[in-house]
Amino acid sequence: MSGQRIQLDQPLVDGRQSETALRVWRGAARLLRQLRFACVGELTLASGRRADIAAIGPKGEIWIVEVKSSLADLRADSKWPDYRLHCDRLFFATHADVPADVFPPDAGLILSDGFGAEILRQAPEHRLPAATRKAVLLRFAQSAALRLHDLHDPDARAATGYGLL
Repeated sequence: MSGQRIQLDQPLVDGRQSETALRVWRGAARLLRQLRFACVGELTLASGRRADIAAIGPKGEIWIVEVKSSLADLRADSKWPDYRLHCDRLFFATHADVPADVFPPDAGLILSDGFGAEILRQAPEHRLPAATRKAVLLRFAQSAALRLHDLHDPDARAATGYGLL
């Protein structure tokens, strides 16, 4: 297999996330699952940007959660407004050491402790056009299916030349 091999017991770890970011991700994803959402981490969107968490709800709603592990992480990020073009609701997820009042008020806010999370501020809804919704859903489904296949057959990507979206 060419490139870096992702550990099968930690499929979200690719060397770019800090331990803090992974804990925030885990707690936020557990909250979303409790709300009956299915999550995919690091979903590449049509724009080329990668959503930290993309989630599909029980009614087909699409949420994107941008994980911020520190104030510096938030300040360094200018790409997050682009995510609105790919979701019905946009959230930030962080932990208790990052002040909640620094996050944009026009996005939702999730507070995570790594074991669970709570929504501190609901995100405003901005419904996607039908064609965009279909494109995001297809990208989500293909990414999730390819990741599951990679768990069953770790050499499939190298053997086929077809990797994650």
